[in-house]
Amino acid sequence: MTIILVPYHQDERLADGSIPVAADITVHPEFPDGDRWQRLSRLFESVAAVVAPVVAAGRVPVVFSGDCLVAGATVAGVQRAGSDPAVVWFDAHGDVHTLESSTSGYLGGMALRLLNGAHPDLYADRFGLRPVAPGRSVLVDARDLDPAEEEYLASSPTPRIPVASVSADTVPPGPLVVHVDVDVIDAAELPGLRFPVPGGPSTGAVLAACERLLATGRVVALDIACPWWPATGPDADTRSRLLARF
Repeated sequence: MTIILVPYHQDERLADGSIPVAADITVHPEFPDGDRWQRLSRLFESVAAVVAPVVAAGRVPVVFSGDCLVAGATVAGVQRAGSDPAVVWFDAHGDVHTLESSTSGYLGGMALRLLNGAHPDLYADRFGLRPVAPGRSVLVDARDLDPAEEEYLASSPTPRIPVASVSADTVPPGPLVVHVDVDVIDAAELPGLRFPVPGGPSTGAVLAACERLLATGRVVALDIACPWWPATGPDADTRSRLLARF
């Protein structure tokens, strides 16, 4: 596997060591003047550009970042390498808001919906992502949904399953990009998350589900989002041990 570090939460540069991994490649784009979407587009283009040759060489990139929005860039890189992946999306949240439905305006809460084709002029079109059809995405856990997200998912072809049900038989056929927002793990086991949600699966259960998917031989990229606040001492050690297991 090739470790790619994207040390950003949206377009905010994170402090060194915030995502404790030994990276083979670190993405540091030159940001243009402009609004947040323009800056994000440059970041995502940079990520896709480094993911593509790794996949084309037959290796599996593991992309670590501080934000779920990077997942679309990981998928775009896989697509550039000639693959057409489905997406398995582990998250405590739904991430299926749009600009119209979100009450907070937090862009990370739209990440899966953007990957599925919402607001293409702001997201997918700007870095060459071919949106993944909602029916080719699986939402895992998502125990904290807003009413607008519940309404959308009630009629969406995107299935929602628990972590324990993840297997080769419950995800789409063909190549897979596996996205894990670490906040899918029970907040009691992973302190300092930006958006903690109690009552979730254990670290072991989430890692076991990922291992079941990796065992299929169909995972072409892993995308790991680490939306947490800075930590020191035992909390930082917990994070290092977790990320080393991906």
